[in-house]
Amino acid sequence: MYCFNLLFAGCFCCAMETGVRIYNVEPLMEKGHLDHEQIGSVASCSMLHRSNLLALVGGGVNPKFSEISVLVWDDARDSREAKDKLVLEFTFTKPVLAVRMRHDKIIIVLKNRIYVYSFPDNPVKLFEFDTRDNPKGLCDLCPSLEKQLLVFPGHKCGSLQLVDLSNTKPGTSSAPFTINAHQSEIACVALNQPGSVAASASRKGTLIRLFDTTTRDKLVELRRGTDPATLYWYTPTVKTQRRRYVLARVGKVGPVIGQYVDSQWSLASFTVPAECACICAFGKNTSKNVNSVIAICVDGTFHKYVFTPDGNCNREAFDVYLDICDDDDF
Repeated sequence: MYCFNLLFAGCFCCAMETGVRIYNVEPLMEKGHLDHEQIGSVASCSMLHRSNLLALVGGGVNPKFSEISVLVWDDARDSREAKDKLVLEFTFTKPVLAVRMRHDKIIIVLKNRIYVYSFPDNPVKLFEFDTRDNPKGLCDLCPSLEKQLLVFPGHKCGSLQLVDLSNTKPGTSSAPFTINAHQSEIACVALNQPGSVAASASRKGTLIRLFDTTTRDKLVELRRGTDPATLYWYTPTVKTQRRRYVLARVGKVGPVIGQYVDSQWSLASFTVPAECACICAFGKNTSKNVNSVIAICVDGTFHKYVFTPDGNCNREAFDVYLDICDDDDF
């Protein structure tokens, strides 16, 4: 069992039956781990940027923590006892499906409800939002200091809800803004780092649509293909508008009819050899004209691909991150 949390800060944590591992991305190295004796098997983990705080949800074959609780682990505490490093606990009546954190808030996602708490000192419940059935715990939280935006599936099939947490009064049930993004159920949702763009894909998996979070207008439609597919992850770039569309270009590929005319097609693409589920993020640029993408797969493999403005794409690095030993203290 693997559950990943990939961050703009360049690291990811991996929840497994044997505990949790934390890795740096570039260069790839293990930064720390919490073993099975400390925390049992874990269903999900989230890290606050590159800090010492981890949010854990129990699960798997031999959990020590309940699936209905979120426990916050402070690895900076000078103690070998697990109980001394568990500094916060949030308990609910139903399983926790996802957790998102920023410097001042923690978001906890259940199947039909999302809770927002102040964080990390003396947490207080600020908001709660009822949602459509959300079995994958889909949501995203903008990490920017300037924008406190939260996005999650709307009540209507294929819609998104956007909430600006800075403009919502705590304790109220403010109606989020709604975007009618797709005709079928939402499968992926993401925000870019500044919170200016929301991206979504449906379970059909043929289109990714990007929306302006201020005007709620559709900015662009990216066409993956015409055959249905399962999308596991989507990552917008975090720089300027020109950079944001680096994986798409205007133009026709073969005969294009009807709705395809308005779509943009990929500039560069690659296939992970194992063809297994993975998460992706843009890596550090090696030069002005070379961009990179990192793919981290559930089979324990790490891939780095580089691509150029003309669409040339090649794998630059490969490793098995589960075989990497602890290189440094977390």
